[in-house]
Amino acid sequence: MGILFVGYLIMYRIYGKYLSKRIFKLSESAPVPSKALFDNFDYIPTRKEIIFGHHFASIAGTGPIVEPAIAIIWGWVPAVLWVFFGSIFIGAVHDFGVLIVSIRNRGYSIAEITGIYINRRTRIFFFIIGILELWIFIAILGLVMAIIFDMYPGSVLPIWLEIPIAIYLGYFIFSKDKNFFVWSFGAVAFMYLTVILGNYLPIRLNEFLSIPPTGLWTIILLIYAFIASILPVNLLMQPRDLINSHQLILAMGAMIIGIIFSTFDPDFAFVAPPFNPGPQGAPSLWPFLFIIIACGAVSGFHAIVSSGTSSKQIENEKDSLYVGYGGMLTESMLSVLVIIAVAAGIGLGFTNADGEVLTGISAWGSNYGSWEAASGMASKIDTFVQGSTNMIAAMGIPRSIAIIIMGVFVASFAGTSLDTSARMQRFFFQELFSRNGKSIFSNRYFSTAVVTGTAAVLAFASGTDGKGALSLWPLFGTINQILAALALVVVTIYLRQKGGNKWLFTALPALFMGIITLYAGITSFSGYLNQDNLLLFAINLVVLILTVWIIAEGVLLFLKSRRDEGIGSQK
Repeated sequence: MGILFVGYLIMYRIYGKYLSKRIFKLSESAPVPSKALFDNFDYIPTRKEIIFGHHFASIAGTGPIVEPAIAIIWGWVPAVLWVFFGSIFIGAVHDFGVLIVSIRNRGYSIAEITGIYINRRTRIFFFIIGILELWIFIAILGLVMAIIFDMYPGSVLPIWLEIPIAIYLGYFIFSKDKNFFVWSFGAVAFMYLTVILGNYLPIRLNEFLSIPPTGLWTIILLIYAFIASILPVNLLMQPRDLINSHQLILAMGAMIIGIIFSTFDPDFAFVAPPFNPGPQGAPSLWPFLFIIIACGAVSGFHAIVSSGTSSKQIENEKDSLYVGYGGMLTESMLSVLVIIAVAAGIGLGFTNADGEVLTGISAWGSNYGSWEAASGMASKIDTFVQGSTNMIAAMGIPRSIAIIIMGVFVASFAGTSLDTSARMQRFFFQELFSRNGKSIFSNRYFSTAVVTGTAAVLAFASGTDGKGALSLWPLFGTINQILAALALVVVTIYLRQKGGNKWLFTALPALFMGIITLYAGITSFSGYLNQDNLLLFAINLVVLILTVWIIAEGVLLFLKSRRDEGIGSQK
């Protein structure tokens, strides 16, 4: 673990700085959208530490937790290798590159930027894929938080009390110009007091009007997403995400110290195998390891965040390295800790659904004996929470408190991603339908109502439990990584137009991600047909066609620019 973390720091200083100075040539004097288009609502220049908090909390969600906890079924070594090298050479380059290109194009979304650097047709195609991903994601995040609230009722009160704490923090930081460092950590300390309160006042919902608790929470959370995403970013989103980023630092620190303390326990060991190439019922490691582990290595959702909200708040172009490249590496570090928690932490004790406490290899086998056992979203959240709780409890923290801390940690990031996603979907609709401001979608209340309303339709499409989005969830991983590949293609075209061979730094990652995602999408067809799932088959087909079209147009434009350059050099 220590070697990996040192590796992240070294690569940030070497590779990240090289990209900053030599490839993108960041400048302190360059104009930024937050100042040029300042509106005190979405476009607000903000110091990099606060933007880092927003950016990290938004890109993380539950992805860097659930995804490695599933993919470790193939062994912890492949998971660690992909998380480490993927984040450094692909994911962080992707996030950083998209952030810069968006900043240099009025803070436009990556879909709108596609129209600028390729053509208007590919712009529409990119919007379709991006809107589809966010539609699924918003509906799923509401369900994820509902599941967490149901599993860990002690986390409910701290999560909701974080809202007034964040608003109060924002007031003192932005209106009273108080020291953000002191006040933000004070807010986190106050929030952890609510964790203790939540331990004594757990909140559970009962069925109401034939709607089960998961459905009720999903409704409440979508209403919250509507309200939060129409507020100015510095009223709730920025201060809350600052609190969450501090939560991350404290939680990661507690896990690291917990790992050190756990090494004194003779039962602490990696119970997960280093390699497990053929688990029962699982798809092949290639290419699905690279599809399932997204947020910890590279994720197309990050391109939407970078160009959706973060680019509108950066106050200095040079801050982009810290926010974009640094944010991705920090998320990757979190994924490493998750891998340790589920590979070794659960060996110290795992309570299954029957209340039986399992240890060692038995604990691992109960979670990863087959693909069916390993792939459940709720079960993997529980696996991480129990594994990390075991390690934190080794420090002497009461287990009942530790489990609520980790439950709040997971739910906080899911909540951040929920309302950030709703805000970004609003931007998508406004850019797509409100060119020159001549559309009802330019009204943020209407467009946000469409966003949360359509998410609700999907969530309740299969019943009142709010689990309707699960019908489309198998597509999410592939669509997400397709977006990453397409975003890298767009950044490559941008760099190609700048001249020289700078484009190679994004072209090679784009090529790798393009091959991986297209192969995964094609191999998924047989699975959908075997399940007689014509809906997933049809959507997958449409997405792949649009993807191939965008890549083809990008490649043709790239070749044309090289040909024109060659002709120009001969004159």
